[in-house]
Order: sequence, then C-alpha cells, then structure tokens
Amino acid sequence: MSFSQKPRVLIADEDTMLARSFGEQLQRRNYEASYAINQEELLRMIRSVDPSSILINYKLPPTNGGDTLERLKQLKPEVPVIVYSGQSDPDVIFRLSKLGADDFLLMPFQLNDLVHRLNKVLSRKAEAESTPLRDQVRRQGEFAMLFGTSPKMEEVKMTIEQVADTTATVLIRGESGTGKEVVARMIYAQSNRRDKPFVKVNCAAIPHELLESELFGYEPGAFTGAHRQKLGKFDQANYGTIFLDEISEMHPALQAKLLHVLQDGEFARLGGKRDIAVDVRVLAAANKPLEHAVEHGAFREDLFYRLNVVTIHIPPLRERREEIPVFLEFFLQKYSDFYGKQPAPFSEYAQVRMMEYTWPGNIRELENLVKRYVIVGNESQIIRELATHKPIVSSVSKGNGSGSLPLPVKQTLPAAVPESFSDGHDGPSLLEIGRRAALLAEKEAIERALVQTRWNRRQAAKLLKISYKALLNKIKMIEDENVDAQSKHLHA
Repeated sequence: MSFSQKPRVLIADEDTMLARSFGEQLQRRNYEASYAINQEELLRMIRSVDPSSILINYKLPPTNGGDTLERLKQLKPEVPVIVYSGQSDPDVIFRLSKLGADDFLLMPFQLNDLVHRLNKVLSRKAEAESTPLRDQVRRQGEFAMLFGTSPKMEEVKMTIEQVADTTATVLIRGESGTGKEVVARMIYAQSNRRDKPFVKVNCAAIPHELLESELFGYEPGAFTGAHRQKLGKFDQANYGTIFLDEISEMHPALQAKLLHVLQDGEFARLGGKRDIAVDVRVLAAANKPLEHAVEHGAFREDLFYRLNVVTIHIPPLRERREEIPVFLEFFLQKYSDFYGKQPAPFSEYAQVRMMEYTWPGNIRELENLVKRYVIVGNESQIIRELATHKPIVSSVSKGNGSGSLPLPVKQTLPAAVPESFSDGHDGPSLLEIGRRAALLAEKEAIERALVQTRWNRRQAAKLLKISYKALLNKIKMIEDENVDAQSKHLHA
C-alpha cells in the first residue's frame, strides 16, 4: 500500500446501518471504507477491493466470525483482521486468537479505540513490509534462535552459508511449521541478491485456476475481465528471489511452465505472444515427500530434479527439544511487548508438559500457543489444550523430517483389547472392544489429517470425506474420551 493512498477498511456486518456508521466515522479519520453483508460477499470482495485491513462482526452470517476468519487467513494471511462482538466470551476470544485474529473489540466501543487498534495493526504490517529482510531477521533474533542451540540446526546453518551466495535452486524440506520460510529468507538475506526483491508465493493458498496468472501475469483480453496488463510474481521478482512455498500442491499443468522458466529463464504471460526473459533465483519448499508425488504421477520428475539441486532438511521441533525453552522465552517477550501485557512466566510444570509434548505443528504451533497465553493469561487452559486438543506423539518417528507424520501414542484412549483377558478375569464385551478399536482408528486418522492440513479442520474434513460438522463432533468425542481416560487413571 502506498502511503499516498488512504488505507481501505473492509467492514463485514449483516447490520448495514451499523457498518456504514463505522465507515462514515472512519472516513472522517482519513480512511476509505467498503462493505460486505455476509461471508460469501466478503470473500468475493477481498479480491477486488484489496483492503488494508478487515473489520468483521463475530456474528457475520451464515456461520460465525471464527469460521470467516479461518477462510480469510487462508486467502489473505497478510491482511490484518479485527473482530468485534457484543459478548466477551473467553473461549471465543481464545479461539479467535488461535485462528489468527490480530485484535478483538468488545462492543460498544469508542471510535478512538477502533482507530487506535487499526493504526496499530497497520503500523505493524507496514513495518514488516518496509523493513529490509536482513534487518528483520536480525531484529527478531530468529537466526540465533534457529541455529544457536541445536546441533542439527548447526548443520542447516552451514548449508545455508555454503549456498546463499550462489544462484543454485534450493529445495527446503520439512514438516509444516518447522521454519522453512525463515530459512528461505536467510538464504536471501545472505545472498548477493539481498538488495533486490524477495517474492513469496504459497502454491496451496491460491486456487490452481488463478495460480498461473498470479505467477506469470496476463495481457489485456487474455480472458473475460482482463482489461489491463497484470505483472506476475516472476516479473516482480526479476533480478531477485522467488520463494515457492508448498510446491507439491502446484497443478501439473503449471509444472511444465515452471520447468521452462528454470531451464531457459523465460515465460509467457497469459494471452501473451512472446516470451519474456527474467533473472530470478528460485527457492522452493515442500512439507511432503516429493518422491512419492513423482511415483504417483502428481509431480513431474524432470521438475523435481531441477528443484532438487541443493536440499535443506529442517528437522521437526521434537528432534531438537533443547530449543523449546529458547522459543518460549522469545515468543513470550515478543507478544508481551506487542499486546502491552505482562503475563507471568510459564510455571515449571507447564514447561515440563511442553518439553514432553511433541509439537506436530512445530514452531508455528508453539508460537501460537504462547500468543494465546499472552492474550488470555490462563496457563491451565494452555495445559488442557496440550493434553486434549492435539495428539501427544512418541519420541520415535518415521521418516527423515521431510514431511512424514509422527506416530501417535495410543495410551490416551482405552486399549482396544483389554489385558484383563490374559489373567482370567471378565473383560468387556466384544461389542465394546470393537467400539474402542474403531474409535482408536478414527482418532489416528483424524490426527494425521489435522497434521497434514496444518490443523485446518475444514480441509481435514474434505481429506477424510466427512462433513465439517461431523468432524467437529468426532473431535469432541475423542476429547471427552481422553478426559475420561485421564480421570480414571488419576483416580485408579
């Protein structure tokens, strides 16, 4: 956003009079305002309006602000979202912070408070966009955090130093949330292209029908509604670096065009009649084994070898547990400063639980947990979340950190076959044994789907081929079983 332009706020509220009242007041404070009355209209408008920030009523139909926020963060993760509501429910606020809300306002509120919150989130966004990436990395201390306390990450550091100042394509592999983007930015910050653009594209977040125009741009008349030329991400990254995140999700039809860029340094815009030469270094990231995708024909073998010139494997957090206290301290300070709060340090008991937990969402999950703690200030709620909301996995895991899933520990649910049969005592009925086994199988399938989709329950439901509501019911049932099992164990 140019500073000569007024920041545009997209206000989503079924109450159009209330929304326009907010908008008119904001316009007097040098903002522009646009409006949406439901989730569908909001999601459609963010593509055409390109808002600086979004303000939504928690009761926005047809579902609620949490569901809407989840969709927004998938489509436009960089746009700040403020949610407002007439009810101050701690569970609601906790869930919104978990989904990525940048702030929460309790109605009724003063206009000055709203403007203050908007200015705060927009200033933070502008700072992140304008600060050179090298300075951002140093300022945030992520370099020292990632590589200062773990022998495995020291190996990653050495590889970065060896490849940063070359033009080699680098494939960064590791589970979701391990820090692949941070590594990509560090390669860029230490390269001789650090003064040129760094452009990130999340291949999974953009529908494949739109990804081609996003990457390569289009010419006027390329399709209905294409009235002007649009430059693509490769144009924007010329002489710099492009980071293709979740490259495994790229549609096969686009893979051939990407291969052409890597081989010849040229591409054609949609509707274009000539090839355009570019000088772009490509960094790519994958949280799944690309070899499997190649075997199944979902990923081109020649593109895989082009991308796999240099590979950096980032180990999951459970394999570098010595870093957990460092991350806890860093994120606690970071979000305490940001929200202007001073929560108590984590107790020794909480830290022990965190060291025992295996973080299927890795650093991103740990960061979000600390952020929620700073907002809510309830340590017991955080501990309950570790115990019931996410799988606790064994210290032994399959794979090499390149996207494989951890092995769930099965003790959190009742055993499928009771040991009481072995010592001659009466056990549960065959029906009960079958129910336990089915529940255990469902639990493992749900856990794996949630890890694979970064805890996006809507995507997990699609993966499992069940409705979103059915998935929520099953998660609730599993949580209840976990709580019951833990209670019986404590009172045994």
